[in-house]
Amino acid sequence: MAEQTIMLNCAAGMSTSLLVNKMKEAAQAQGIDAKIFACPASEADQHFKEVDCILLGPQVSYLKSDMENKAKGAGKDGQDIPLGVIDMQAYGMMDGVKALKQAEDLIKA
Repeated sequence: MAEQTIMLNCAAGMSTSLLVNKMKEAAQAQGIDAKIFACPASEADQHFKEVDCILLGPQVSYLKSDMENKAKGAGKDGQDIPLGVIDMQAYGMMDGVKALKQAEDLIKA
């Protein structure tokens, strides 16, 4: 399978960067070819053309509907970008395996 690009968004891009590292470790352990990065939600639309999935930190879950509207038709080849809010427990535990599975499920859906 081709490399998947997963973007995590939070208020400043800092807290999600810890989860990014855990997700990268999980992807490597599972043999998944993935580019995973974090950025502030305010900069998300600059990356729409390169991502396969967007995960929002729970602290910015209020942005979900606005971000879904922006992501409609904004992805690669004009496709909608699947988007979800990171599971609160996975986020709190910095569970990279669970967050990666959530992203994988969104991409496959």
